Amino acid sequence: MRKTAKFLIALALALLLMLGFRAVVFTICTVDGDALSPLLQKGDRVLVNRWSYGLRVGSDDGLISYTRIGRHAVKRGDIVAFENPQNTDQVLICRCEALPGDTVEHDGQRMVVPGLVNCAGRDHYWMRSLGNDNSADSHTLGFISEELIIGRVTTIVYSHDPDASILHGWRGDRTLISL
Repeated sequence: MRKTAKFLIALALALLLMLGFRAVVFTICTVDGDALSPLLQKGDRVLVNRWSYGLRVGSDDGLISYTRIGRHAVKRGDIVAFENPQNTDQVLICRCEALPGDTVEHDGQRMVVPGLVNCAGRDHYWMRSLGNDNSADSHTLGFISEELIIGRVTTIVYSHDPDASILHGWRGDRTLISL
């Protein structure tokens, strides 16, 4: 009985440690489309570093106001995971194409990316997919606020073709690839 109790306590502590690590340090996201093909393929499981741009704390509509602990700027060319502004339960992955203060052209109009550089409330970024024109990126979503950014995609952990059975479709050549 005593060994079982110790085992259950150790298991519960390991689970809490794993959940805490995943909530604060890294998380794994699944690539659902071909927006960044051929770099990322549908079915890739990617590691997202939550600390790469500083740890997100709070939100504008929560009890604690939004801030970042250890804030670092997003760099042009980074592969970034962020919450879809139209559906915050969905995670999108795009390449950062323009930084605050940069000028972008969209639908024949030139726009300056808002940010602290030009007195906006917080930094925004222009995110772009590499795939088809129907991908969710700044062309359809507009500027992406830093509040929505989860972190930088660092590694393809493993990959499995979602159209294949669980026993087949594993892509061994797409395992532990640094981006």
